[in-house]
Amino acid sequence: MPEFCQPLRTQNLASSDAAWRPGRRDLLRGAGCGFASLAFDALAAAESDETSAHLPLRHHMPRAKRMIFIFMQGGPSHVDSFDWKPELRARHEQSIDFTGVRFGTFGKVSQRKLMKPLWNFRPGGQCGHPVSDLFPHLRELTDDLCFLQGMHTEGVAHGPATLFLHTGSTVQVRPSLGSWVLYGLGSENQNLPGFISLQPSEGNGGPRNFGQAFLPARFQGTPISRASEPVSRMNIEHIRNTRLSPQELAARFELTQQLNKAQATRSSAGRDAADAVLRSWELAWQMQSVAPPLFDLSQETESTAEMYGIGEEATDAFGRQCLLARRLSESGVRFIQVNYADNSANPRWDQHSNMPRHKEHARATDKPVAGLLRDLKQRGLLEDTLVWWGGEFGRTPFSQSNDGRDHNPRGFTVFLAGGGVRPGFSWGCTDEIGHRAVEGRVHMHDLHATVLHLLGLDHEQLTFAHAGRQFRLTDVYGQVVNEILA
Repeated sequence: MPEFCQPLRTQNLASSDAAWRPGRRDLLRGAGCGFASLAFDALAAAESDETSAHLPLRHHMPRAKRMIFIFMQGGPSHVDSFDWKPELRARHEQSIDFTGVRFGTFGKVSQRKLMKPLWNFRPGGQCGHPVSDLFPHLRELTDDLCFLQGMHTEGVAHGPATLFLHTGSTVQVRPSLGSWVLYGLGSENQNLPGFISLQPSEGNGGPRNFGQAFLPARFQGTPISRASEPVSRMNIEHIRNTRLSPQELAARFELTQQLNKAQATRSSAGRDAADAVLRSWELAWQMQSVAPPLFDLSQETESTAEMYGIGEEATDAFGRQCLLARRLSESGVRFIQVNYADNSANPRWDQHSNMPRHKEHARATDKPVAGLLRDLKQRGLLEDTLVWWGGEFGRTPFSQSNDGRDHNPRGFTVFLAGGGVRPGFSWGCTDEIGHRAVEGRVHMHDLHATVLHLLGLDHEQLTFAHAGRQFRLTDVYGQVVNEILA
């Protein structure tokens, strides 16, 4: 293994029955039991159909019960954050031949100037993993993190790459990761959605990033607010009707459900949609008492709020997302996605020019993410909660527009924490300048397979029949990265 790829530290029938002939009563008795068996089978099938969203279908012993995905929209630069490349600094402004990967540059070789990391790197924790000054709070937690530094993916523009990250496909409409998890495991709390996405972007995949596609409608993610709205709108609107008494509300709910059920039985066409409506009304009714206090962050202590950076101008918005994610996971929501996202043409971390803006985004997210990890750990939740931090791709080691970096799907870094991964561990690497994944390569399909494995699901067995074939999140690809399992 090349020196620049070395892991920093690896934490460590029988003859007597032949003459027997059944009589009339024997036949009736046996047939009666058979009919009863058929009836019970039908009832069991109906019950299974009604509750399949809530019954765990784990294929093996899970290491994690739930998952929090922290999506860094736009592609943060790995060579400026978690992938220290001394050679890149030493070869600053040296021109290299680069083969283009997108738009008018695809397959063409051109000269590009290398650009050194814009921030200093320092070792973190006992494992000594170098982290740049962009993330001082996360640097303190490197002994809890598992870095995947040989990531590579498909899709070179934000739309396809973001879709691939969420669904395993760049163009086709496929179920999102959260929907597959909910389909496989169900929800831990029947009074809350099993899959929630906090303030998702309306672009670059939009609703498809939390959509269920051809899975039954009840497995769709529930978006809370949108990226274009202020954090004050991060709640469930109209959750309560204060104009009516509880008795009046109950009567209206029962009447509405009766009408919905009558409509659902009129035709088999659209039955799945009708079933989803019935379930959503039932869930909304139950959430009236559960959701309001859960979304009330003022119930937290002052020290907890400070841990997440709530009350500080730079970190308040994302801190509230991260704190709500902890409260949701603690309350039994199976899959929570926290989005550092917006709806602009150049999403958050997408600095094709003006790379110094990375500091703004790091300042907004570093303390909240570190606060979430600390809070989960001190509450004993990190052991069975899998946390994934990362973007749709990385950024190039050469400059663009003098002080920016282009998209880089060929090599980048993400990190995992908790839920059965090796803490204080680094797997894989990019080349000496951070351009391509060269050792311990992990494709996005592999990461999806690994995430499902940690949750007790076999990515090859978690399938759904649609359009004449069995579909799965990883299509016909993906290998579990056993090296990072604790």
